[in-house]
Amino acid sequence: MERVVLLTGGTSGIGLAAARLFLGAGCSVALAGRSAQRGAAALASLADLAEEGKAAFFAADIRQPAEAKRLVSEVLTHFGRLDVLVNAAGVYLERSLEDMTQEDYSRIMDTNVKGTFFVTQAALAPLRESLGSIVNISSDAGLKGNFLCTLYCASKGAVVLFTKSLALEMAPFGVRVNCVCPGDIATPLTEAQLAAAPDPEAARREMAGVYPLGRIGTPEEAASVIFFLASDKAAFVTGAAWSVDGGLTS
Repeated sequence: MERVVLLTGGTSGIGLAAARLFLGAGCSVALAGRSAQRGAAALASLADLAEEGKAAFFAADIRQPAEAKRLVSEVLTHFGRLDVLVNAAGVYLERSLEDMTQEDYSRIMDTNVKGTFFVTQAALAPLRESLGSIVNISSDAGLKGNFLCTLYCASKGAVVLFTKSLALEMAPFGVRVNCVCPGDIATPLTEAQLAAAPDPEAARREMAGVYPLGRIGTPEEAASVIFFLASDKAAFVTGAAWSVDGGLTS
């Protein structure tokens, strides 16, 4: 699977786990994020898998359309092509609707929806040329309502229907578009959320208790579905929203 893969939000969590899988399969990987420091740390963590020139970090604020366009252009200049786009950048907020501010709205929607939209738009031409694939990261919250998560659910629901609509638009060009809908995953974001609880271990047990499989997921488990959807083994899969949630949305 010698392809060039662009991962937004690729410096931690699910995106970084996916980068490891793609590199292990012989792909070249472009990681994108806002923090050069986190980008350098991510590349260092991939050093055991990345042959010289196989991995690179590109600093970009994908909430800005011009930045999204520049990001894709720089990846093409560096690697010469683009075969897979994984939109993994995302932020989370748990708050009642009446307490939401315009700043909250902008922060969630600009990253989760606007960033996904404009990076994808910028990548369409090279992906058509390579008969490539897009994998968007949504959430179980994009498939059902979650308590105190109106804004986050709205953003992730938008990603699901964006995926399904774009899959129809791109099918005549041989470009597949799918999304992954994880439940709670043991990422740095989740760990920080648990650490902030009065009793972190009790909070972890409570979080795990809602899942039929009795636990939360790992970044590697979500990443393996991303890898599959981007591979030729999923050649007849497009417009799908794959749940990776231990049975939560069954």
